[in-house]
Amino acid sequence: MSSIIKLMSFRTTVKKAIPKGVFPAIEPYGHLGEGVLFNTLNGFPGKGMKVIGVTGTNGKTSTCFMIHHMLRAAGYKTGLMTTVAYGIDEDIRQQVHHMTSQPMPELMRRLKWMKSQGVEWLILETTSQALAQNRTWGVPYSVAVMTNLTHEHITYHGTFEKYRTAKVKLFRITNKNRKGLQLGIINADDPSAKYFAEAIAKPVTYGLKKGDITPEQVKIMPTGSTYTIKTPVGELHITCHIPGSFNVENSLAAVTVGLSLGLKPADIEKGIASLQSVEGRMVSIDEGQDFSVIVDYAHTPDSFEKLFKDLKPMVKGKIIVLFGSLGGGDKTKRALQGELAGQYADEVVVCQEDDRNEKPESIMNDIANGVEKGGKIRGKDLFLIHDRTEAIQFAVDRAGKNDTVLLLGKGHEKTLEDAEGEHPWDEVATAHAAVKKRLGK
Repeated sequence: MSSIIKLMSFRTTVKKAIPKGVFPAIEPYGHLGEGVLFNTLNGFPGKGMKVIGVTGTNGKTSTCFMIHHMLRAAGYKTGLMTTVAYGIDEDIRQQVHHMTSQPMPELMRRLKWMKSQGVEWLILETTSQALAQNRTWGVPYSVAVMTNLTHEHITYHGTFEKYRTAKVKLFRITNKNRKGLQLGIINADDPSAKYFAEAIAKPVTYGLKKGDITPEQVKIMPTGSTYTIKTPVGELHITCHIPGSFNVENSLAAVTVGLSLGLKPADIEKGIASLQSVEGRMVSIDEGQDFSVIVDYAHTPDSFEKLFKDLKPMVKGKIIVLFGSLGGGDKTKRALQGELAGQYADEVVVCQEDDRNEKPESIMNDIANGVEKGGKIRGKDLFLIHDRTEAIQFAVDRAGKNDTVLLLGKGHEKTLEDAEGEHPWDEVATAHAAVKKRLGK
């Protein structure tokens, strides 16, 4: 860990010495140099592993976990690295910091550990920033998976087209690996699907509406979903225990991976069904109350809309939603999320997420302007409470019988960041405490 701290300190010093306008252009070359150096020093620890890279705006983590469970059901020694956790088979360890793709020294350490344990397959959640910065250099991707592509990370990439190009890079890297499968799993329902299909030798598509693999008899319930898939090797009966129509898509991506790898139908079915939950994704807080409280990581306009559309028909009472937005992040999405919340929810509570160095009032007002456009009025059904703990308690206290409180944006994350740095945070524990206090426990 000390080597990572030293590296980050060195990076900070170098970054300060380089003019801001020049840094973005040379940053990828710095990471590329690190990649070559650390892979060489560590003997290319990824060599010999078969790596499945999963990218997309939403659904990456859940899809990774589903593929992981599926390959384990098939009997493979399987590694996992995601936003939420990393590990081998059942030895899954918590990820603490807000970073999906790890700094090169940490990535090397984890790859060496996995190789020493005989890992055959590694499922690696891969971000657009890591791809753009060459932080995955030396990783032997054999399969690339694309979940979807929507509005996110525009502040970093500059335009949606550049964001898309960064994501497509995973498929180009996979295609260059002649020792791999050169296999690309692509969401055919996504408008950007063709860009990914063009970048790889063996594209296989899936989708709710179109694709090589499509589901039938889809049944979506509050506890999950079921569907069937007709294939040349027989009919698959899939049960996904993670709620939401978007998890039908995520599980479909995983199933398509399994079918493309030639896994037995029984192992695919068992693997998907064995995943009971993913930390920070649609977590239900149950303290015996007569209303629902759900914690979810949804933090983009697309994930908001899908979640609201799924829940609205199922909720008998009011929907009370709480969220904030990342300081220094994409400001354009704040009003979009706010407007969606204003349209779908009955009450909206705006609070801190990770302010970083941006003024909290500015972030909350950006969101609130969108919420007002969606039809809500400050002080009546729109409330701005900066302190997230206080805001969660406020939202829970406003819930009546059959209402649903949605706590969005933090999910699994274990820190809350402001201008002073990172502070310990646990959204699920905070939600449990708020409900207990409401019940007088």
